[in-house]
Amino acid sequence: MTGLLFLIPIALAMGAFGLAMFFWAMRDGQFEDLDGAAQRILIDDENDGETNDAQRIDRAQ
Repeated sequence: MTGLLFLIPIALAMGAFGLAMFFWAMRDGQFEDLDGAAQRILIDDENDGETNDAQRIDRAQ
């Protein structure tokens, strides 16, 4: 029974910490662009394309 005296406040503190981090993330703008990261992975970066072309030319020679 004495364990509950420690576990309940620890659980409440962890819940409050998680809620505070959620509100911090919302205020920081972490949830504003949900589709952007999914679309950026599909777009080729121009610098990578130049590097790949340079590597192909080096391999061909």
